[in-house]
Amino acid sequence: MAENVSPRPAATVITVRDGAKGYEILMLRRNLNSDFVGGAYVFPGGAVDESDASPAAQRLALGLNDTEASRRLGLASGGLAYYIACLRELFEEAGLLIACDAHGEPVHVTADDTVRRLAASRREVNAGDLDFIEMMEREGLHLDLRGLEYVAHWVTPVGPPRRFDTRFFVALTPPDQVATHDAGETVADQWIRPTDALDAHARGELEMIFPTIRNLEAIAHLESSRDVLDYARTLVDIERVEPRIVTRNGEVQILLPGNDGYND
Repeated sequence: MAENVSPRPAATVITVRDGAKGYEILMLRRNLNSDFVGGAYVFPGGAVDESDASPAAQRLALGLNDTEASRRLGLASGGLAYYIACLRELFEEAGLLIACDAHGEPVHVTADDTVRRLAASRREVNAGDLDFIEMMEREGLHLDLRGLEYVAHWVTPVGPPRRFDTRFFVALTPPDQVATHDAGETVADQWIRPTDALDAHARGELEMIFPTIRNLEAIAHLESSRDVLDYARTLVDIERVEPRIVTRNGEVQILLPGNDGYND
């Protein structure tokens, strides 16, 4: 247990698409050897990097500036870096690129040579041989933030040796792209309806952490991917949720703000 670990800024994205039996979300299984939630199914995401706040990155952001992003996240400044981190992590971990050209036209990744080139670039980015923003500049692309909606704010409880202050977003999946795990930090990927994911977790078949479960519960009743984005747009004054881990009568419990004993 580490009492004095400061949470690191992070961003994660619930990526949605419509399926035959309702909308689905993309979930990635983290490597069992990961220092953080190894083996759990999560949404694509990770820590906000310094590069996400760089002038070069922010010049490539289309649809939102730092003032607008910070206001939405309840920050004095620096909010745009969270949005940029979302799209970077989505590309690195899942191979999905939400991008557009300088005129705002969405990029369609369908030509074989483009698919191969971006796949090779992704390997370079994940190996640390190429910066994500440099790749975007090389491709003449911009980060399309117009469809990225803020939906939740969770902070890792005091205790674990690694803590994150995480902003959750939702986005539509680019219709012409195929998601694939990175075979490093993540080792499996699947599209699944939120209700099915929750049922599988209840049966012990799908390991998930508390914030993932709660975010799925919040949207499981919705019918389509567009409904999920519309739901996110209605949210105002999103609450910062920091659970507490307590032991009662020898049993470990997770308490949320408002629960009995949370402020003890």
